[in-house]
Amino acid sequence: MNGPVGGLVDWDAVSWRSVDEDVRRLRQRIFAATRAGDYKRVRSLQKLMLRSRSNALVSIRRVTEVNDGRATAGLDGKVITSSREKAELVSDIQRSGNSWWAQPAKRVYIPKANGKRRPLGIPVIADRAQQARVCNALEPEWEARFEPRSYGFRPGRGCHDAIEAIFRTACRAQSARLWVLDADLKSAFDRINHDLLLDLIGHFPARELVKRWLTAGVVEKGHFAPTVEGTPQGGVISPLLLNIALHGMERAAGVLYQRNQREAARTRPNSPVLVRYADDAVALCHSRDQVEQVKQRLSQWLEPRGLVFNEEKTRIVHLSQGIDFLGFRIRRYGNKLRITPSVASVRRFRERLRTEVRALRGSNASEVIITLSPIIRGWAAYYRTVVSSHVFDALDHYLWGLLYRWAVRSHRNKPKRWIVKRYFGKFNEARENRWVFGDRDSGRYLPYFSWTKIRRHKMVAGTASPDDPNLTHYWADRRKKHHRTLLSAPALRLLWAQQGRCATCGGMLLYANEPPDSLLEWERWLRTTMMGIGKGWISKVKVGSPPNTRLIHSFCRKRASSESAERSEPVSATP
Repeated sequence: MNGPVGGLVDWDAVSWRSVDEDVRRLRQRIFAATRAGDYKRVRSLQKLMLRSRSNALVSIRRVTEVNDGRATAGLDGKVITSSREKAELVSDIQRSGNSWWAQPAKRVYIPKANGKRRPLGIPVIADRAQQARVCNALEPEWEARFEPRSYGFRPGRGCHDAIEAIFRTACRAQSARLWVLDADLKSAFDRINHDLLLDLIGHFPARELVKRWLTAGVVEKGHFAPTVEGTPQGGVISPLLLNIALHGMERAAGVLYQRNQREAARTRPNSPVLVRYADDAVALCHSRDQVEQVKQRLSQWLEPRGLVFNEEKTRIVHLSQGIDFLGFRIRRYGNKLRITPSVASVRRFRERLRTEVRALRGSNASEVIITLSPIIRGWAAYYRTVVSSHVFDALDHYLWGLLYRWAVRSHRNKPKRWIVKRYFGKFNEARENRWVFGDRDSGRYLPYFSWTKIRRHKMVAGTASPDDPNLTHYWADRRKKHHRTLLSAPALRLLWAQQGRCATCGGMLLYANEPPDSLLEWERWLRTTMMGIGKGWISKVKVGSPPNTRLIHSFCRKRASSESAERSEPVSATP
């Protein structure tokens, strides 16, 4: 597991299925030891994980090939792309151990939905790899501790689980928890108390490394600023540290469970229910007085952590008034609870579509389809689990108008009938719709929002975690049941049939082991998937007897070809 001493690893010859299995098995052992309360064994296994070459390989692959920020440089301006550079980083990480010295993060800003800007701290690529390595050792310990209704930035969990948890709590006609504390923490990442966070981590073997990242500081426009509190957003380990700092929020709010097992997590009848996604939380209570008590208790609990409520966004409302949470509108009408895409989210998306179509003026139909398809499919996939049919129909109508005006503008001297005949028709033979926008030359067409079927999300059970060795079959079955809503292209259907794995090495073809969690992740996943198939990152081959089409990594195909060529070479006779 630790690999040979000395020399560089042959990056292109790594058996990723074996490497992933080594890391997965170690994570499960750490999880099981934590659940058993054997912390001496936990620390021993964490040290083994930190020394593991498999962990170093997986971590470097994550930050250089998988993560969206793999092409974003830190303060040193360095981006790692070549196999040799990745192999050298593996050697550096394994040699350094806990003597690694963290570099300051580069401060950048990204726009928020409300017009403000969110600060991000981008560590250098080597620090990101180290953080991923440390995260694999620390995360399974805390996965065994985290509360049942914590869903943000955790493996196997996502925003749809949080929405489904709220729905199950308040969907019945006799539901009593109808008063809501819609809570938002003010700059949670930037205000976490370092001392308290390090106390929570305890005697974790890489504690000093975590401390150095917390205090490394940031550089903005050439000026260095120390970080005396908070963990900069943009780091690989920052989401885990935020979850650790906020662990215990349910207990602080007064949530009491009848039982706390992987199969279920039922609250007592008079207890509030708190659903948390990262630094956003919703507390469902029986009365306004109970909501006030929960808010006061949480304020006192947050104070030593350096955190406070954002009073501008934190509200106490009845569900009949409705709340917006994670882009969804949650409101009760009489005895029925309805969850729909929020008005603000729909408005922003309409503006996005309008901006994209305007930017495509002068482009051909094929480019319009390539640009808009992942945007449409991603948005529809994110909202397919709630009451979205009317919204999808309205967006179909709105987008058709945008595309018709785009076509008219592209051909000012052509009659309307000619334009309609050229760009609209029954491109999708499976649909009785002759107003589908498409390209006559390539046969490509733009999907409708309403083609995405509405399907309820199945919430993750209780405290279930992918690191639990007793739930291997549960998570395998859960992955198999991912909806096939987006798999329209033949290559995507093959990807589904192979469960996302290479037919040769068994590794993940596009690293989509878990479904995307956010609206932006859905769009990026779709765009990357189609780009990977189109650019040859994965290849179609005929395997088996009779031969069947399968998807494999391009480097697996090259490796198999070279091995076949070597076997076919004649062996020279020795004198």
